[in-house]
Amino acid sequence: MTDFPLLLKSILYRANLVYPEQEIVTRTASGRRRYTYRDMIGRAAQLAHALDHAGITAGDRVASFAWNHDRHLELYYGVPCSGRILHTVNIRLSADQLVYTINHANDKILFVDEDLVSLIAPIASQLQTVERYVVLTDKLDVSDVLPGAISYEAFIADMPDVYDYPDFAESTPAILAYTSATTGDPKGVLYSHRGLYLHALMFMTGYFALDDSDASLPIVPMFHVNAWGRPFCDLWSGAKIVLPGARPSPADIADLIVSEGVTFSAGVPTVWMGMLEHVRKHPGKYDFRRVRTLISGGQALPESLVRAYQEELGVAIYQGYGQTETSPVTFLGAPKHTILQLSADEQIRYRTKTGLLVPGLEMKLVDDAGRPVPHDGVSRGELWLRGPWIANEYYRNPEETAQAFVDGWFRTGDIATMDEEGYLQIVDRSKDLIKSGGEWISSVDLENLLMAHEDVVEAAVIGIPDELWQERPLACVVLRRGADLKQPSDALRQFLRGRVPNFWIPEAFVFLDEIPKTSVGKFAKRTLREQYRRGELAVQA
Repeated sequence: MTDFPLLLKSILYRANLVYPEQEIVTRTASGRRRYTYRDMIGRAAQLAHALDHAGITAGDRVASFAWNHDRHLELYYGVPCSGRILHTVNIRLSADQLVYTINHANDKILFVDEDLVSLIAPIASQLQTVERYVVLTDKLDVSDVLPGAISYEAFIADMPDVYDYPDFAESTPAILAYTSATTGDPKGVLYSHRGLYLHALMFMTGYFALDDSDASLPIVPMFHVNAWGRPFCDLWSGAKIVLPGARPSPADIADLIVSEGVTFSAGVPTVWMGMLEHVRKHPGKYDFRRVRTLISGGQALPESLVRAYQEELGVAIYQGYGQTETSPVTFLGAPKHTILQLSADEQIRYRTKTGLLVPGLEMKLVDDAGRPVPHDGVSRGELWLRGPWIANEYYRNPEETAQAFVDGWFRTGDIATMDEEGYLQIVDRSKDLIKSGGEWISSVDLENLLMAHEDVVEAAVIGIPDELWQERPLACVVLRRGADLKQPSDALRQFLRGRVPNFWIPEAFVFLDEIPKTSVGKFAKRTLREQYRRGELAVQA
């Protein structure tokens, strides 16, 4: 067979050849901006030429600090296809973490959204390697926004709209991303052209495959693990691409889904919870009949949410799983034929499972001694993964690499079971399991059950020290506005009885206006633990 390198430029080639007139839509502050695949590909070529002109050479790091929009999509192609490395900077990191990641990556040029300049300006003097700033805006003059900056439109103006993208080794890095750092400094992961190419191909097959009749809305941020691969597989499949723009609200998301005919979307559970609450407040306003599939990832998918979407909106929502180190998708909750023969209730229960291993990867569950555990749906083990889009090291971080990567396997740190049908179920992060009186309590299971109560909007469970039992669960809960629970702690304990072992039921509750979130929208349990340690949580017995 031909020794043909697997490079991202192949996606551009097919998109321009087969679907040049397909639409890309971006929500903006003033409405919707629309153009075609051909337009995007031409502007990505202009960007590549502009980087040449600016002296950015092959292998240099180019940082993006941006929301999901068309200009960010152009960066996703113009940068790596021309041999540079795109560093997608997480806009929700702290100032110290931003300084660390940008300096650690050795970024030479930083592309920043105009409405995010206020986060970069105060730390610009600490960014040791950044030589130039480009502001992603419609304006041509941005001299008043950031000293020495140039606007994106001025940066690419007058550049040719065709670029002869080079061939190079498929192992060449394409994108650099950093973990969201629940502890310590963020860790960098380099994604190769080969890994991203194969990851996109995987997502274009099977139950979740799209084609040119679909419209895809990637809500998961493009600064977070490549928006779960959507910039690549959506363009390659020829789907209409709908980008939510800056700070999309639940109303914005619902409006985009209906008005743009979205058939597929991906986001974290908190996004889907927020949209559901908005839709419930506006009965009859939204028609979701065109939606074929929603994917939820980032944390466990509550059964109550799956059931609500199915019964109230007529929409199927499925679980996905992955991590920064895995590009990210490794498991998807596609229904096997045997599952489709089950009752509706059983099918919904399977949708909340983490899912089936995707084609191309290998996995194992191991106990503390490294021995495989049986796939009986009960036995727990740490999930290890390997495959062509699984990282084998952290970028310039040998100490963390030695801890996480063993003999070609990535140790995820997640504790899971696998049933006889091959469905994985993440039980908890190893650090989030609660050991009480020598027995394990799954914080994930407790959270999902609590969120099944009609008056609970969000729930996060953490372990707190206990003199007698070592640890006990503390349930942090957001109640539905207008909830009529005279003794909410007692009511929720009563709700849990019979659904979990008695020793799982929390003695202590905290009722909050909102659960703190991480930079990627997950429940920030580390923040809750710190708040508890500092005595900032109003604990109720």
